[in-house]
Amino acid sequence: MYKININYEEFERRLKYKFNKKNYILTALTHSSFANETKGLCESNERLEFLGDSVLSLVVSVYIFSHYPSLPEGDLTKLRSSLVCEKTLCEFSKSIDVSKFLIMSKGEKSSKGNELPSVLADAFEAIIAAIYLDGGIKKARDFILRFILPEMKKPKINNLEDYKTILQEVVQRNPEEKLSYVMVGQNGPDHAKQFWSEVRINDKVIGKGMGKSKKEAQQQAAKQALTCFKNKNLNKKT
Repeated sequence: MYKININYEEFERRLKYKFNKKNYILTALTHSSFANETKGLCESNERLEFLGDSVLSLVVSVYIFSHYPSLPEGDLTKLRSSLVCEKTLCEFSKSIDVSKFLIMSKGEKSSKGNELPSVLADAFEAIIAAIYLDGGIKKARDFILRFILPEMKKPKINNLEDYKTILQEVVQRNPEEKLSYVMVGQNGPDHAKQFWSEVRINDKVIGKGMGKSKKEAQQQAAKQALTCFKNKNLNKKT
């Protein structure tokens, strides 16, 4: 006889979300080892994990697309990957003690399967899906961003700077200055083109950049311009 004990109230307190249907909690926390051992007494969280992965990717994609308007597609992909990778999701799970609530077979639990990064990451995605099914996309989004926003402040995320936006903010301090980007060249076959761009203030070139796309070339030009601004400021101080 199998007995399932879940402290629903404590689990909801850690999630900061109250479920309308508690069965979503049960499914989200049930590892496949327990479902197999009990011959279908409970459904495993594998299907929820599949759905949660998509919901997570959508929410994060929309957020970074909106907040990094000049970041090229390649950098957006890198940023999203760093935010939804197994290591990051595992850390999210640990922050709310998901391992304490997981329902697993005796063998898995005795071998500390509930502490495996892959298991914790999968469970976090299953929880996202459970919240989405129970409360809709807004509740799922609120839950996801509660973890994602602090993560985006870390140095590994800040390495992917949106140089065009930063440069725009710098230039806007002087309203009389006009910022523009000019494509000055391109070559190579369609599958491997290289683009060159210049960024100008009042037609004066302040930065040049090269990239595999026009956006990437503009980002590199803005990066060079920002470096020049930084060096000028340092020279003024010395």
